Amino acid sequence: MSRALSVTNILNYKPNCLPFTGKWLKSFGEPELTGCWLVWGESGNGKTRFVLQLCKYLASMCKVAYNSLEEGLSQSLKTAIIDTGMMDVKRNFLLLDKEPITELIARLEKRKSPDVIVIDSWQYTGLKYTDYTQLREMFPKKLFIIISHADGKQPAGRVAKSIRYDAFVKIRIEGYRANALSRYGGGEPYTIWEEGAAKYWGEQEVLT
Repeated sequence: MSRALSVTNILNYKPNCLPFTGKWLKSFGEPELTGCWLVWGESGNGKTRFVLQLCKYLASMCKVAYNSLEEGLSQSLKTAIIDTGMMDVKRNFLLLDKEPITELIARLEKRKSPDVIVIDSWQYTGLKYTDYTQLREMFPKKLFIIISHADGKQPAGRVAKSIRYDAFVKIRIEGYRANALSRYGGGEPYTIWEEGAAKYWGEQEVLT
């Protein structure tokens, strides 16, 4: 099938956009339900809390699966899920307990499989960049949200750095704020935890 598109083809294209509103729209724009988002940040800055808040918001619109490769089901993750209020969207949220990527692929090939897949974290997949691109090509109508460890202000490792260039939305977490660079607009910092952010950034101002 030809990949060459006429202007008419382009104008007739109707993307499957997620109807973000409020602070989500201001920070991330109105994204499509496709492609990849990359989230990274140092431990203790609110990365997991942010991703769970994002999962809850997305689960109000579509089906979300969170593959916890790094931590798996644990007391701390259970507490974070409860604190996020995930019960409000329990029909559309699924936690995968360290599900291997081969099993995840088999799950996504089924009818009515999740629309959004969170992989936490990429460093625990053992995959190469070519594996990542193949995964994206296999499921072009799904949105992958990949969490990465950080090396300073950058994602950790060559593969994660390469994914950053491909990602439609790039989100760096620091001091309980999510700073996004999105192809869909937005741009305002998203505050994950008001009290924690105020304390962190206030201390940074004192240090500088």
